Amino acid sequence: MVFGIDPLYSLSGFVVGFIVGMTGVGGGSLMTPMLILLFGVHPATAVGTDLLFAAITKAAGTLVHGANRNVDWKVVLTLGFGSVISAAIVLWFLSQLGGSSPEVARIVGSVLGVMLVLTAFTLLFRRSLLAIAHAPGEMRPATQLALTIGVGALMGALVSISSVGAGAIGVTALMLLYPRLPLLRVVATDVAHAVPLTLVAGLGHWAIGNVEWPLLLSLLVGSIPGILLASAFAPRVPEVWLRLLLAAILAVVGVKLLLG
Repeated sequence: MVFGIDPLYSLSGFVVGFIVGMTGVGGGSLMTPMLILLFGVHPATAVGTDLLFAAITKAAGTLVHGANRNVDWKVVLTLGFGSVISAAIVLWFLSQLGGSSPEVARIVGSVLGVMLVLTAFTLLFRRSLLAIAHAPGEMRPATQLALTIGVGALMGALVSISSVGAGAIGVTALMLLYPRLPLLRVVATDVAHAVPLTLVAGLGHWAIGNVEWPLLLSLLVGSIPGILLASAFAPRVPEVWLRLLLAAILAVVGVKLLLG
């Protein structure tokens, strides 16, 4: 190891970064279970480290989307109102249980398994969900506001426990809540919202001892080249096959975590 960087972790970061660059999803969905199942990292430590990993990588994406005026900041603030408060409550609860206790490990493993299966579902049925989102009918502004805050609160809780949900599930929820919003703005808004959520959740996990900094650095060293390389190959590979493969992997890993 050089400067505390582990080549195996960097290789894992490269693989996950490449998949994220090709499909747009899969960061937390792949990184956290990979750390738990392949490297034996404690579930809470895997989640806490991956949350800061996501905050750093998605901050760069937010800068680009923000400069291109693709982010709906009003929606970001509405989601954040629910998610940040929810994340703080969940982190307090986890701290009371003990950051690295077996009970926390069981909770994280179970929630992570459910979230992976749900993420696989959204990947498999994205076309159907898009059709529902663009069905006729207008949601009342007050209802839309309340549901957005509620979705934010749910995402804050789930992401804080499992580090999964700010990507594919967040995009799907926004498509259903804001059917008139172009897909590019939906994705950009979801990425922008993920930054404060994962940062608050990651710092909270750090405060209770669930972040391993050398691991985080090793993952970043590999993921950045992976994302850059994927951007060159992405136009040549049929996205549908990548999404189907990713959905199958997430479903299998999710079931494995649920069954223990």
